[in-house]
This record gives sequence, structure tokens and C-alpha cells, in this order.
Amino acid sequence: QVQLVESGGGLVQAGGSLRLSCAASGIIFRINAMGWYRQAPGKQRELVATITNGGSTNYADSVKGRFTISRDKAKNTVYLQMNSLKPEDSAVYYCNAKGVFGAPPSGMDSWGKGTLLTVSS
Repeated sequence: QVQLVESGGGLVQAGGSLRLSCAASGIIFRINAMGWYRQAPGKQRELVATITNGGSTNYADSVKGRFTISRDKAKNTVYLQMNSLKPEDSAVYYCNAKGVFGAPPSGMDSWGKGTLLTVSS
């Protein structure tokens, strides 16, 4: 119904920067919010940042001041600019979209397959 494809992960040194992208495609009636979550080995998936259709943002305390989420509505794409990266930021980063998708239209909570970020010390 809706596909989310992440890109931009990779290996970066501590203190470096990286930008993740996530593009939504498919039958999209309305996107209410998009966001990024991450899951490190042996840990639960956690919220990193979200952005609503109105532009309101929310960040995990651990990334405030270092990460910035933004969205291009015309492209149905969300970005995560990550600066001052730390080894503890290493995880698989998942894109999430909440909205009305598919035919017939239905409220959904969709996930991408994830992209791996490794921050070396």
C-alpha cells in the first residue's frame, strides 16, 4: 500500500555527520506524521525524531541539539540530519509514516526496512 525506502546509512567516525533520507511511495492519501526510530543490538526500538504534517517536531533527549528532522511534503520524503555523532548512536534506523494509505484508503502505521548506521570511536 505504501512503501518506505531509507537511504544514507553507513560508517562514520565519532564527531562526524550523516543525513538519512526516507521516501514514501504508493497510494498515499494523507501523511499525518513521519519519523525515525532506531534499534541497537539487544535493545528495544526507540523513537529518535518525528515531524507532523504541520511541521511540529519531537526529539529523543539523547539526540536533541545534534539531530534535525525535516520533511519535503512534495516528495513525501523525510530527512534526518545527524551531527556530532557518537558511538552510542550506532543502530539500525527505521523510517515510519502514519497516515491514510492504500485503496480503499485506510489509516496505517508503516515502516521501512531500516538502514544501518555505525559510528566508530
